[in-house]
Amino acid sequence: MTAPLTPPPPPHDQSPHQAWQVPPPAVGGVYEQDGPGMKTEVREAAVVTVAVALGGVLLGLLWLWLAPHVPLVGDQVDKNWVVYLKDSEGEQAIGVDGTFALLALAFGAVSAIVVFLARRRGGVPLVVGLGLGGLLGSLLAWRLGVWLGPTQDVIAHAKSVGKGVTFSAPLKLGAWGALLAWPLGALLVHLGLTALFGPRDPEPYGPPPA
Repeated sequence: MTAPLTPPPPPHDQSPHQAWQVPPPAVGGVYEQDGPGMKTEVREAAVVTVAVALGGVLLGLLWLWLAPHVPLVGDQVDKNWVVYLKDSEGEQAIGVDGTFALLALAFGAVSAIVVFLARRRGGVPLVVGLGLGGLLGSLLAWRLGVWLGPTQDVIAHAKSVGKGVTFSAPLKLGAWGALLAWPLGALLVHLGLTALFGPRDPEPYGPPPA
């Protein structure tokens, strides 16, 4: 007496498609890309560059208003005018540079926050535009403050106010590194915001099978 023959169970499907996700279908022969596309990112970066750079006008006005004045005094020696510092040990010149650097750092932080809130996905072109805009804004602020400040011709200024009368020195930036405060501050703040609150990339292969 023999046992009835039963067909063996069908083999389990060991297709690799169970462990790996199938790539999304192509549309028109081209896979859909993640994000707005490089052209859109470059266009947005250009807008950010211009908008941030224009903020240099406000920075220049604030620098002119808040920076300490360096007092000068004119004198006449043998019919020749000379100009010298009224307080040779004063720290007003350092305060001028420090005021610019602190204001630029604040502008960098604000511009980074605004750009991050407007465009959370970021991207290399956007970051480059933010840094370039900060540098251009610093240059614009510096030149605007110098232009609107006291005249650069200190001899003519001393003659106009008279001998022994105190007047303000031209506004100038002694520490050129202060021009980098805005772009560096903006990039650091934007990097921190992106790391903390930026969108996370999805897992490349999805969750592991149970």
